[in-house]
Amino acid sequence: MKTILDHIERVKGKPHHVRKRIAFSIAAGGAGLVALVWLATSLGTGAFAIRGASFADAVGGGSAVTTGAPRGSQNLAGAAAALEGASAPAHIEIIEASSSASKKQAERTTIPF
Repeated sequence: MKTILDHIERVKGKPHHVRKRIAFSIAAGGAGLVALVWLATSLGTGAFAIRGASFADAVGGGSAVTTGAPRGSQNLAGAAAALEGASAPAHIEIIEASSSASKKQAERTTIPF
């Protein structure tokens, strides 16, 4: 029985175009095996299953879910819009804001490599 080292030595003796074809074949086979395992796992767990008749049923009837740590008033507008519901018409309100941080020029940073 030959070992893997014997196979490698035999391939080293072949011309460059044959070695290249063997390398691409092994890489494609490995990628295909990973894709097959991923697809089988996804189908087995039901990741591709359609759970509801409509998008609203699939996402829980239009309820809003927020995650993450609160960061002051940055998330306040999004939360208010989510809680407002479908009774009010959609609109965009533009608020002029001037802060010293936005007017200040960014300092240049040099990153040594």
